[in-house]
Amino acid sequence: MWALRRASTPLRNQGYRVRTSHVFGKLEVPYSWEANVAGFVTTATLSDRFISFERNNLATWPSSGIYISSHGLSTQAGAENSGEEDNVEDGFSELDEALPTTRSEIADDDDDIVDDGSQNELDLLEGETVLAEKKSSKWVPSELTKVIWNAPGLSVASALDKWVSEGNELSRSDISLTMMSLRRRRMFGKALQFSEWLEASGQLEFNEKDYASRLDLIAKVQGLHKAESYIAKIPKSFHGEVVHRTLLANYVVANNVKKAEEVFNKMKDLKFPMTTFAYDQMLILYKRIDKKKIADVLLLMEKENVKPSRFTYIVLIDVKGLSNDIRGMEQVVDTMKAGGMEPDSYTLSILAKHYVSGGYKDKAKAILKEIEESNSRIPQWSRRILLPLYVSLQMEDEVRRLWKSCEENPRIEECMAAIVAWGRLKNVPEAERIFNIVVKTFTKLSTRHYYTMLKVYGDSKMLTKGKELVNQMAKSGCRIDPFTWDAVVKLYVEAGEVEKADSFLVKAAQQYGMKPLFTSYMTLMDHYARKGDVHNAEKIFHKMRQSGYMPRLGQFGTLIRAYVNAKTPAYGMRERMMGDKLFPNKALAGQLAQVDPFRKTAVSDLLD
Repeated sequence: MWALRRASTPLRNQGYRVRTSHVFGKLEVPYSWEANVAGFVTTATLSDRFISFERNNLATWPSSGIYISSHGLSTQAGAENSGEEDNVEDGFSELDEALPTTRSEIADDDDDIVDDGSQNELDLLEGETVLAEKKSSKWVPSELTKVIWNAPGLSVASALDKWVSEGNELSRSDISLTMMSLRRRRMFGKALQFSEWLEASGQLEFNEKDYASRLDLIAKVQGLHKAESYIAKIPKSFHGEVVHRTLLANYVVANNVKKAEEVFNKMKDLKFPMTTFAYDQMLILYKRIDKKKIADVLLLMEKENVKPSRFTYIVLIDVKGLSNDIRGMEQVVDTMKAGGMEPDSYTLSILAKHYVSGGYKDKAKAILKEIEESNSRIPQWSRRILLPLYVSLQMEDEVRRLWKSCEENPRIEECMAAIVAWGRLKNVPEAERIFNIVVKTFTKLSTRHYYTMLKVYGDSKMLTKGKELVNQMAKSGCRIDPFTWDAVVKLYVEAGEVEKADSFLVKAAQQYGMKPLFTSYMTLMDHYARKGDVHNAEKIFHKMRQSGYMPRLGQFGTLIRAYVNAKTPAYGMRERMMGDKLFPNKALAGQLAQVDPFRKTAVSDLLD
């Protein structure tokens, strides 16, 4: 059993009260999480039927509330959910020359340290075979894997037909390991083609995990709408917990609160055995969208006697750290240890990150020393974790020391971490030198590897070198994907060529049939907002919705800032937000007041 102990300040002083049983102890939510409510006080009590909230002294705009019945979660109100201009010649002719594709091979995962979408895939789809590959330091790709890797474009099926016709046989373990390798390398498009071929050719009798894997790949490659349609094609006998939690995980990735809660409740209604995975997904979602609901998920876990996983603790540690509640973060770690789980290097790295951001440099350094000592036998596992942390402490000598220990026998993950580190230290020549080592040492580079160097050029506003690298990337046969677009968009914007960035993104999305990253759109909209360019800010806002990105408060905040800087009224903005079930916090309400076309002033009252 576990307990989350008292946070840094007395509960009654934080403006948030949660009553729980002795098992979970006292759950506390810092007042800063509820910045949109004045004098906010909440009391949550667990009964056999539901958790009820009592709210007093609410601000004009109601905050979101959550109702948790014995079946699950439902938002009552206010939760955040989730003609084109002519193309301008942009100098990236390789977009026309690269292999054509109409499917995305990436996932739109957050950069959050605890929201690793790959963990979701590993946990729910590939089972023990995943661990076999992860633990094998000498793993080499099978012939089956190589066939799919080397198949051009959309020709995976024909390449596999030819391979089988040559007398090669498939086993389930071969299939699982190959699928895993494709996922780990984010080759989701080829993984989907592989899955489709397996079923169409009769090479594999599908079980629920196979259908869940297909569902997950469709969501990543073709979007959630197609994934929802695919569910109807899955035999009813396989509509089990694994399929539902796969859909839940993808709604969480999309920050779609309403759909995620619907699936979670349905899983409860169908009386599926609720694993920690489903609750962890809700914690991830509320960590991004509405942190005050985290306590409600923990209460429900206690009521259902669902024990926390290591990942549960990681989310809670990160939440406390993000709110700068260092004492509360440490108390979660103590509870984790009391429950028999020692923090691993990954967990320790999260602690160190928040110690750095909170100004506790000595504590951060002690954590880094602990990580190095705990991985003294296999230092390669710790170097890629330690490099960015030493950078955040501006310890350039330690970065150089670690890289020197890697250089004799470099691993590609360590090289990538070193490139990022030197880029952040503004030492572009050293980052370039390491990237050249990567190009010479490793024969088959992925988009991710080029993206790492592209980002260094983007941060340093080196547009010409960025273009040269994209050309080099295309000539090597590497796919030009939305991560590449994101880097190019930022390169153009940083260089002041925003029109080219905008038209480049339009052209790339049309040619490749993929969805641009959320951050690519936000980079453009943020620039337009700063310039007071309402027309283009609204255009990007509309494109984001068309691409399936449900509006959030941040998007509306950026859009409203465009109206503020343009000194023009925003008619119907409140109604638009209400239509998306979004309610402004205090800062956003202030912005809305500035662009309210009907607001009263002293002069208008006099004229009336």
